Amino acid sequence: MPKTTQLRTYTVREGLLDAWVERWRNDIVPLRLKLGFEIGGAWVDRERSSFVWLISYEGPETFAERNALYWASPEREAMNLDPDDYLVSTDDRTVEECY
Repeated sequence: MPKTTQLRTYTVREGLLDAWVERWRNDIVPLRLKLGFEIGGAWVDRERSSFVWLISYEGPETFAERNALYWASPEREAMNLDPDDYLVSTDDRTVEECY
């Protein structure tokens, strides 16, 4: 399958931005990498309590299929991490590199 990249923007609950970044860095990223995803970068916008990151996948499955595998994995369940505890809203956009 061709490479798919998503730009993900999360609005984080007031006062939880640093805690979210820590959970993302320590729990989410290692499993995403293990499952073949690439992380293109991550940024915080403290004024807006916003977290922005790029995630890509290129492999035999579609991005959606691989993402479903991530969510169904025992490792993901063992994280005991409910995004709703940290995130007010999410905006996931599939983007294409243009240069």
